[in-house]
Amino acid sequence: MATEERFGEFEELILLAIWSLGESAYSVRIQEQLEEDAGRSSTLGAIYAATDRLERKRLVRSWVGRPTAVRGGRRKRFYAVTARGRAALRRLRAARAVLWSRIDSRPAGVTL
Repeated sequence: MATEERFGEFEELILLAIWSLGESAYSVRIQEQLEEDAGRSSTLGAIYAATDRLERKRLVRSWVGRPTAVRGGRRKRFYAVTARGRAALRRLRAARAVLWSRIDSRPAGVTL
């Protein structure tokens, strides 16, 4: 994995949440997804910082949507995982699968 494609656990969870949300991925939904699926609470500030890092690494792209229907509604920034981001996640998933298979294939009673 290239240096610019490396990311930590929180960024990995953000990438996975964005990918799973599809076209409806924006900061509040990402935050909710992390809480619901990963049991991980986070602040919107942490989400913004992580998505900014991921965008600089070209693992996600973003765009600004239309203002919400409520009076004075704000425009949301939406996110999508790029092909580069999906490839990085797949490589990480494959590496983890190999490592877990080695652990799972140990004889019973062998501990770390």
